[in-house]
Amino acid sequence: MSQGRLADQAYLGIVEMIKVEGLTPGDRLPSEARLAEIFGMSRTIVREALVRLAADSITEARRGAGSFVKNRPSDKLGAYMPLSELPSTLGSYEVRFVLEAEAARLAAARRSNEEMAGIEEALSNLRAALLSNAPAHDEDMELHRRIVLATANPAFLVTFEALQPDVDKIMRAGVDISRSRPPEAIDEMMREHEMIVEAIRAQDGDSAALAMRWHLSRGRKRLMP
Repeated sequence: MSQGRLADQAYLGIVEMIKVEGLTPGDRLPSEARLAEIFGMSRTIVREALVRLAADSITEARRGAGSFVKNRPSDKLGAYMPLSELPSTLGSYEVRFVLEAEAARLAAARRSNEEMAGIEEALSNLRAALLSNAPAHDEDMELHRRIVLATANPAFLVTFEALQPDVDKIMRAGVDISRSRPPEAIDEMMREHEMIVEAIRAQDGDSAALAMRWHLSRGRKRLMP
């Protein structure tokens, strides 16, 4: 079995440990050596899993103290993906941070008036969906796709579409989890999209990229309780 597959198993094992043992943010995980012993894997594999868990905001490393729980994945995630898909699905955020932030930057510089109108229409459709009880993932996806299209670089769209299965699960889960919270959660999600579109409208590439990164980082956090 490849090192990546083994790291996936260690990743899932640690998530399961957090859930089964009822660990909460701030709780310390067993040492790398102990985790390696529990999972029957090398410390190198466990270390790779911990690095990925930290990147996904589930754990955090503290120098000289070990790894600690940072966030627990929401139980609602299970309605949209089996636990076995969690590493790859959350891992897609790392690609999106690079891809979509740069797409927003280029869209701000290159978008035509027609493309801007399409982005505005997609934003309006997302607003209507989010403020109703209807699913909003298709409208969310369309807005992100319109921004990617405005880069005028087909390679961005090819890459974005390759991520679509994972992105779709995340968008479905994100809306559902947010709707289970106070109304401010949906308001925040909407405002994040508006900030991206405002920057693209103003042709401010740096602000568009920053707004997209902020939206994605907040989106990942929404997948936690």
